Amino acid sequence: MTTRADTSDGDLPKRKPDKTRCDACPVMCYIAEGRAGACDRYANEGGQIVRCDPLTVIDARIAKGEEVVPFLARDWDGTVVPDADLFVTAVGAGTTYPDYKPAPFLISRQVDGADFVTVVTEAIFSYCGVKVKIDTDRHLGSEASWVRSAGEVIGHVTTAEYGSQMLSLGGVDHLTGGSKPEGRATCDALMRLCNREAVELTIDDGAEVVVQAGQAPVVDGQREARMRVGCGSATIGMFAGQWQGLVDEVVVVDDHITGVVSEHQAGKVIGWPDTGIRIKGRRSTPGRYFQVAEPGLGWGGTDISDPLTILGPWREEKGARPGLTLLMVSTTGEQYGYYVLNDDLEPVAAELPEALLPTVDLIAENCEPALCTVMFMGGAGGSLRAGVTKNPVRLTRSVQAMQTTLTSGGAPVYVWPGGGITMMVDVMRMPERSFGYVPTPALVAPLEFTLRRDDYRALGGHDGAVRELDDILAHGGEYGASARGVGPVR
Repeated sequence: MTTRADTSDGDLPKRKPDKTRCDACPVMCYIAEGRAGACDRYANEGGQIVRCDPLTVIDARIAKGEEVVPFLARDWDGTVVPDADLFVTAVGAGTTYPDYKPAPFLISRQVDGADFVTVVTEAIFSYCGVKVKIDTDRHLGSEASWVRSAGEVIGHVTTAEYGSQMLSLGGVDHLTGGSKPEGRATCDALMRLCNREAVELTIDDGAEVVVQAGQAPVVDGQREARMRVGCGSATIGMFAGQWQGLVDEVVVVDDHITGVVSEHQAGKVIGWPDTGIRIKGRRSTPGRYFQVAEPGLGWGGTDISDPLTILGPWREEKGARPGLTLLMVSTTGEQYGYYVLNDDLEPVAAELPEALLPTVDLIAENCEPALCTVMFMGGAGGSLRAGVTKNPVRLTRSVQAMQTTLTSGGAPVYVWPGGGITMMVDVMRMPERSFGYVPTPALVAPLEFTLRRDDYRALGGHDGAVRELDDILAHGGEYGASARGVGPVR
């Protein structure tokens, strides 16, 4: 840190008195006394750059979901706390920028009698994004359609998964490869999603959806309640025996695979007779139909509001007869209808018999709550590794070989195979307010690397900067000593 009263640095703006330069990110703000920098994460306090957010310590002695602030000043009395009860996360720790210097905290830890080191640092991610899983059968948009926030493109719709629609948001091309408004909108949306805030997204030629980690999605103003129990064929397979003897035919309407019990193998095995039903759509295998309608917000994720529109003329020679009964139901049980064939073999709506109501309720009961899942994904293979070791590639190899355990805010991460350190973490398993930003723009996320002390030395780690846990608790670090204690997330 350098005051503006010092000599100038090459092409940096000419300094003015009473401002201090923050070197925690590439923006290199000059911050006046009592003010915060452009990121709102660092401030000038008496000429010293301090971290605005407290260092976050996961404390097993605090109840799940609770928070104690200030943690150090009020709750730690100077006694040695067992290492197993505390984990210093990188939330609020500060960064290694400009990276050659050691990470903000290198902590000696005793784990089951062995000497470990945990390297704690916040990382600046330009190469990052989020994968969003939205539990809904509703059609959000065609695959590869642009996803927008505040009118700017921030990602796209990607391959749908079983019972869920998927979005891929962010990435370096949106953060830094487009216009400034696009970069700002992308960074803002990513940070709010990662911090579990609600974000409104619009999909080109598709839906408006409000996404919030751990909450039900809201699609075109309608809050989703249930994730489908399965496709129409799977629903037939699960519940065919429940319907036998109560109704003559069952059709489970689904955008992907619509099921027909009399034709389906599940029905055949239990002796279900033919009914002469005819389904409009592309027949895949017996009792399984594709493309019965277009995707949409109606029955089973289709665009239909009247399920009878997927039926063709009934065939008397195949078993159709007056008085034949038909149940049509969606894959969540939210929509259902009961029909009886008249003398012209046309289905006429009737009241659902009491005996069939439990079978519809059973579908609903077997549906899980609809939720949004936000997975932060970033490439941690850049210069931040220099804050861990003087030979960065050794850290990459150590992580890939699982000699070094990588966590994010104390939460377990999935490290992708292959080159580099490409990691993914569920934001719901991280402490609240784990993410920040720098206006380059880029996201700031916590990382912790834990490995044996001997292995750390072998990596060429900054062993001389390692400190004991009680010293960290007592004195904090370069950017201040404020801290909060939180109970384990899970």
